[in-house]
Amino acid sequence: MREILKATSLNCKSGVSAFVSRRTVIAYWLIPAEPARSFFQAAINDLARRYDAPPFEPHVTVHVEANDTDATEKALSTAAHERQPLKLNAVEIGHSSEFIQTLFVQFALNTKLRQLNEIVRDAAQESSHYELKPHLSLLYKKMPAAARRQLAGSITMPFSEVIFDALKAVRCISPTRTRADVEAWRVTATRELSMQ
Repeated sequence: MREILKATSLNCKSGVSAFVSRRTVIAYWLIPAEPARSFFQAAINDLARRYDAPPFEPHVTVHVEANDTDATEKALSTAAHERQPLKLNAVEIGHSSEFIQTLFVQFALNTKLRQLNEIVRDAAQESSHYELKPHLSLLYKKMPAAARRQLAGSITMPFSEVIFDALKAVRCISPTRTRADVEAWRVTATRELSMQ
C-alpha cells in the first residue's frame, strides 16, 4: 500500500497548531438515483462554473478507510449484496468554512445508513474513526461566510427525500483541500445496490 504523507500545519479553533498527515484513502460513496442524480449534477456543474470551482459527482460519503484494493472489493460486494437502495431525508442546505463542505445538502442519519456504514467498515476490516455525517456537497470553494450564507439561502430543493441506488469506491487524498486534490479522485469500483 502506497501512502502519500505530507505534514501540513492545521490551525485548530483553539489557536494551537497541529500536524495532520495527508494520505491516499478509499472513500465509499452512495450515489443518488434519478431524477435526483441529474438535479444534483446540474447544480454542482452550474456552481462550479459560476465560482471557478472543481466539478465532481454527487455523492454521500458512507465511510473512509486505508487504501487496500482487496478490502475494497470485499466491502463493496458485501454491501451491494446485503443492502437495498436507501432513502434519505433532506434536512437543510448548509455551509461551512471547510473546503469539502462549502455548500451542502444535509441529510438525516437513519438506521439503514448506519447499518450500511457498519457493513462497509466490517467487510473492510477497518478500524478507522470516520464519523458518519450524511451530506451531499454542492460546491468546493473557499468563500467568505456571508457569501456562503447567501448562496445557501438561494437554493431550493425540489424534493425532501432522495433515493440512493449505487455504491462507489473512490481513491482520493485525505484530507481533500484543493481543486487539484478533487481532480485527482479516481473511481476504482462501482456496485448497484441489490433490489432483493
